[in-house]
Amino acid sequence: MAVDFKKQVTMDPSGFVVLADYVPAIIQEIRYYSSYNFIGERIDGYEEPCALLTKEAARALKSVSNEMIVQGYRLKVFDAYRPANAVRQFVLWGIEDTDIRMKPYFYPDLEKQSLFAEGYIASQSSHSRGSTVDLTLLDMKTGKEVDMGSPFDLFSEVSHPDYRGITEEQYENRMILQKVMVRNGFVPIDCEWWHFTLGNEPFPDTYFEFPVSSEYLKR
Repeated sequence: MAVDFKKQVTMDPSGFVVLADYVPAIIQEIRYYSSYNFIGERIDGYEEPCALLTKEAARALKSVSNEMIVQGYRLKVFDAYRPANAVRQFVLWGIEDTDIRMKPYFYPDLEKQSLFAEGYIASQSSHSRGSTVDLTLLDMKTGKEVDMGSPFDLFSEVSHPDYRGITEEQYENRMILQKVMVRNGFVPIDCEWWHFTLGNEPFPDTYFEFPVSSEYLKR
């Protein structure tokens, strides 16, 4: 796999906000700040377990949140802005690292080297442009995540949004999330039900590398 790290990268966070400031009802479980992810350790650049997004994406997600609350759901975010150096860690892990300790949990049916070819990991991630978010729904009545038929970051055909080998209820739950996200300007991808990018993103050609840190935004 060819790896091209030559791209427009900046440390300027001026167009970004702390998502919770725009969407107070948001629930956050920032997986790459923890060790419970497909690599098995905290990822480079994640200095705080908070979601950062561009102002435009945060505003759009606020509208999504408002719609979902009316329907009895809250948004739960697993990842938002992702520094470019975090993506480089993913790529180097895929190329050089022989560690597969998290394989049973995140890619049980795939070899780690195939995660790039299958589209689950990108050498240049839309997350690093600041307007992409990974999220699910939480049922306000039960206080539990809605059953989407597969967990976040399960790299498998089961996680494709249009996969029909799940129950009708699980599929409908995916569509509830997708329809509201699309209605508010976000675009899904074909291999992860949780992944959405703002269609009219403000920085379509720029990748950012400042850390995931609310303090950094105050500088």
